[in-house]
Amino acid sequence: MKKSLAFFVVLSLFLSCMKRNNPIPVKSTYIPQTPKLTSDIMTPEVLWSFGRVGGTQVSPDGKSVVYGVTYFNITENKSYRDLYLVPVSGGDAKRLTNTVENESEEQWRPDGQKIGYISSGSGTAQLWEINPDGSNPKQVSNVADGISGFKYSPDLKHIIYIKSVKLDKDIHDLFPDLPLANARLETDLMYRHWDSWHDYTYQHIILAAYSESGLSDDKDIMKDERFDSPLKPMGGIEQINWSPDGNVVAYTCKKMVGKAYTVSTNSEIYLYNLASGVTTNFTEGMMGYDVNPVFSPDGQMVAWESMARDGYEADKNRLFVANLKTGAKTDYTTKFDCNVKGLTWTSDSKSIYFVSDIQATDEIFRLDIEADKITRITDGIHDYHDVAVAGNHLVATKVSMSHPAEIYRVDPITGKDEPITTVTKGLMDQLTFGKVESRWITTTDKKKMLVWVIYPPHFDPAKKYPALLYCEGGPQSTVSQFWSYRWNFQMMAANEYIIVAPNRRGLPGFGQDWNEQISGDYGGQNMKDYLTAIDTLAAEPYVDKNRLGAVGASYGGYSVYYLAGHHQKRFKTFISHCGIFNLESMYSTTDESWFVNWDNGGAYWDLTNKVAQNTYNNFSPHKFVQNWDTPILVIHGEKDLRIPYTQGMGAFNSAKLKGIPAEFLFFPDESHWVLKAQNGILWQRVYFQWLDKWLK
Repeated sequence: MKKSLAFFVVLSLFLSCMKRNNPIPVKSTYIPQTPKLTSDIMTPEVLWSFGRVGGTQVSPDGKSVVYGVTYFNITENKSYRDLYLVPVSGGDAKRLTNTVENESEEQWRPDGQKIGYISSGSGTAQLWEINPDGSNPKQVSNVADGISGFKYSPDLKHIIYIKSVKLDKDIHDLFPDLPLANARLETDLMYRHWDSWHDYTYQHIILAAYSESGLSDDKDIMKDERFDSPLKPMGGIEQINWSPDGNVVAYTCKKMVGKAYTVSTNSEIYLYNLASGVTTNFTEGMMGYDVNPVFSPDGQMVAWESMARDGYEADKNRLFVANLKTGAKTDYTTKFDCNVKGLTWTSDSKSIYFVSDIQATDEIFRLDIEADKITRITDGIHDYHDVAVAGNHLVATKVSMSHPAEIYRVDPITGKDEPITTVTKGLMDQLTFGKVESRWITTTDKKKMLVWVIYPPHFDPAKKYPALLYCEGGPQSTVSQFWSYRWNFQMMAANEYIIVAPNRRGLPGFGQDWNEQISGDYGGQNMKDYLTAIDTLAAEPYVDKNRLGAVGASYGGYSVYYLAGHHQKRFKTFISHCGIFNLESMYSTTDESWFVNWDNGGAYWDLTNKVAQNTYNNFSPHKFVQNWDTPILVIHGEKDLRIPYTQGMGAFNSAKLKGIPAEFLFFPDESHWVLKAQNGILWQRVYFQWLDKWLK
């Protein structure tokens, strides 16, 4: 009887804990530990053992930072992400969560008394809160099918969250008597995007009354609209913000569908007024991307990132500020010939900090509104990912080609920084990395090009090393001081290769003219830039010019395919990951048509378009397979919808039909990237086995 009563009491307590707002978080059995290495040379397994820092959020009082760290359990092929807290002044970090779920979207409640985050601890992704000391985790929301982002109103009366709302009919809605049918019926474009097919839902902003005990009076402020906010697939809660008085929600949206959506980049900033329920288009008439609105603390202004031209996704990213009283909109970057991102106001509403890529590093800058002056704050061999104000200091996440991400405290006057996290120190202390050197090389048209050269650890100038030409993707993405978990330069150097990474034509950070030159000229000047870079380094006594390879992904993969038909026997092997092989097929099968319209000059069937005809006839790699004579490794993911995997198949099949040694590494469950731990390690192993076979 006593045993039965005890069991009943325990069962009752358990069931009560399972009620909404108080489920029991299940502790994780995975405790990340720094492995003891037997060598100071990095391996793929070591690379995937680093803790990955992100999600930096400064507390309202400016004294603490909450952030997330992701660790991969390679055996389980699974990631674990937990939240941590560290003082801005430095000191020991405190682990706040330790569960089998991946906590995400962490942010401080405006009063600083709680930290909100998203967890699927109750079965679906919901808003949870925890005390800043890590105690009392508690579920707040109970939204059907879960949420994907949220943001507190400054007055804590409301909250907005992101929810997928089904508005389109699938095949079973259309034919309910065929429940086992497995098909799609498409009537317009944009039925798939980046890595997934459209699921008949749209991301909507839901407004709700907030209290610690739960949410109520949920209202879809985009009701019945077949549009997404944030923008799919990569937009996040940064695209939505509250006014300081909590009366207005500013959000980013591109209110187009189908063909109109796929040929346009014209997203807008919309303002939703809580009192009236009225939504207005704040950036009407501004034709390019307008994203990431941020209100000034005094509520008098709103800043955002803006591109001028519709259809050009690599246009200059400008810093616009609008006066909300007068409606005047001002571009403060007319004399600043670089892009801006990550806008952060100072508490006095007089200045904005941001990050910009300049000459292949990402630095922190400050705009002083009244003086209309931009000042560079930092200067070094690094990339800052973000910037936030923390009292008299700045807080930012920083990486380099020689160091994974950590959080730093930055002096806003001198730019000097100090690390306040040491997540990667245990591994870094055991590794030796190669030297990273910048060189300015003269191009064929007499311009100066910055080229990064990465040397092997324990480099011996008396030896001769094989070298790899790294071809960047984008095409307008930066070869800055990034740290990658796939295209990791120190990983390549650890295998005793010298890496040559040119900031060729078509890359940001060197002015808009340099960045724009590549559009309509895929096989032109930037290919000459590649060859100039590798020829210059091949002349060094420590480089074996008979053991050169070229590697790259996306546009970099296209570059490899193109060079394979034009390299004049410079290279002994090639590796292309998710590269474009056939520009005509790419035009007809990619998801975002604005990209190929702009960069290719138009459609391949437009015989009157000279730019387009030049692109398809002279720059498509498949037109030059007759010149291929070099071993090639092709890598592609089946879920890549930007550059469909048939592009990789076409290249591999062509090489084999020509009798050229070739391999095809195909990932059925990966997209344009390789994100799973064991797939990532496999990628590295096959990559270096291939290089070693042909270059060593």
